[in-house]
Amino acid sequence: MSYRPEFEAALRLLAQASEAMVARGLPRPVLVGGAAAEFYSTSGVTTGDFDLCTPRQAELEEELQGLGFVKPVGPGMATRGWIHPDLALGFEVVAAVPMGGTIDHARIRLVQPIGETALFRVISVEDLIADRMGQYASGTARDRIDQARLLLALHPDADFDYLEKRIREESAGDYGLDAIKD
Repeated sequence: MSYRPEFEAALRLLAQASEAMVARGLPRPVLVGGAAAEFYSTSGVTTGDFDLCTPRQAELEEELQGLGFVKPVGPGMATRGWIHPDLALGFEVVAAVPMGGTIDHARIRLVQPIGETALFRVISVEDLIADRMGQYASGTARDRIDQARLLLALHPDADFDYLEKRIREESAGDYGLDAIKD
């Protein structure tokens, strides 16, 4: 299985923006949400946008503009994020820190895309699965349990103790690992 080409190209752009932030003495953004799910599922789950967390939104947006991203304008266009015209994928800062700061930051992965020297950060698969379960538990995204199950199946080496704890936290105690394990 491999990534779809536009997603792989977007990962390379994320890595370039990330390196530019480091060159400015700023922290790398962290990839979360649907794009993190696509990353961990090797495009088994697909997304149209990259959700990012950074306490330095203005600076990251400057770097995105330098890489060719533009703000969409016109009727029916989302205006919170940035779109790369060649990829039709948006990048949006959704928070200063991932999941309200509830994650173990030591678990955030540093990743190097194939063919790149630049690096980017992505939330851990355990925290991503917990996020999917939190959305499922909220009733706003009932399909997220399927994503959680797929991610767990693809990552049987996940830290089950940490995952159990995080799913319980994100679902307000309503669910645990047993809800997604076969």
